[in-house]
Amino acid sequence: MNAGNSVPRNRLRKWYLAFRGFYSTGDGRNDDFVTRFLFSARSVILVISAQAAVISGLLAYIYSDFRPLNFIILFIGFIDAHALSNLSNDYFGYFRGDDSPDSPRRLYTIHPIADGVITRSEAKLTLLFLLLLGVLIATYFTVTVGYLTLVFFGMGVALLFFYDAAPKPLKAVGLGELASFLAWGPVMITGGYYVVSGTLSYVPLVASVPYGLGVMSILWGKHIDQMDYDSKKGIRTMPVILGGGVSKAIGVAIISSMFIIGFISVLYGILPVTLLAVAISVPSAVSGIKRFRENRPEKPPEGFVGWPLWYHRGALTFNKRFGWSYILSFLVCAILIHLSAISPYLFLRI
Repeated sequence: MNAGNSVPRNRLRKWYLAFRGFYSTGDGRNDDFVTRFLFSARSVILVISAQAAVISGLLAYIYSDFRPLNFIILFIGFIDAHALSNLSNDYFGYFRGDDSPDSPRRLYTIHPIADGVITRSEAKLTLLFLLLLGVLIATYFTVTVGYLTLVFFGMGVALLFFYDAAPKPLKAVGLGELASFLAWGPVMITGGYYVVSGTLSYVPLVASVPYGLGVMSILWGKHIDQMDYDSKKGIRTMPVILGGGVSKAIGVAIISSMFIIGFISVLYGILPVTLLAVAISVPSAVSGIKRFRENRPEKPPEGFVGWPLWYHRGALTFNKRFGWSYILSFLVCAILIHLSAISPYLFLRI
């Protein structure tokens, strides 16, 4: 094999591995900047923002007007905002002292700043670039769609900043979990629907609730995993406030309510009957619920990646599968409407 051809292949492989998950070997310091950025932005979890963008676009196609260019820009904007959030959380968390060597954040994978994957200067420049890109996208939508864009953009920025970057972050006062629900549910999906279609509707707001709850379940599980450490550091997440037993019961309720709310929405004719396709993700939901009902093992099972994030990993796996099945349900509806020109409201209604 030509040595010159192997270099791009190796880079592509590293980009793929960085995009898919955590480093299992090495520290990443000697990788190219793209690989180091993908890892530092925690690109493995950016899929939930990509899913939110796709859901927004499909809802716009089904219920209103779909503008392809706006959808593409929205997709980039959501990924940008999430990467900005992840990197800023690590940046401010580290320099505030939350991400100390004994913290769960430093145990389940290497820390991009503390472990030198990117320098402080690189982090600052990357954060500035991501912020400027977000402002440009918001400006575009404000000019081409309407000034309501600023409302959604302002709410998103506020939730991003106050979650972990503010001097007294939301996650430290029991509001971080709610912030994640609002950001990836009503703000992203309802706001995304608005900039793609140019209209407002209660339908994307309803559709945003199950998905927002799913994202919330990921953070909820993570905060259960980190309860002991957060409690010692005075970080009063909601699980710290409520205690482990109650918090795990609420984790079960969050996952269960996603299906209940979706079914009621179909029953009342708000969302299409194709939403029942989310039944595909029921086995994963059962696994997630089972995990919340059980105690975390003393040590990780063989081959487990991401320890000590036990409940978090279960919720993340479930939410990815729920998200794809949620997208499938709206995609099927969009195809049926395209092929037969039927109304999305010609479904169950009581």
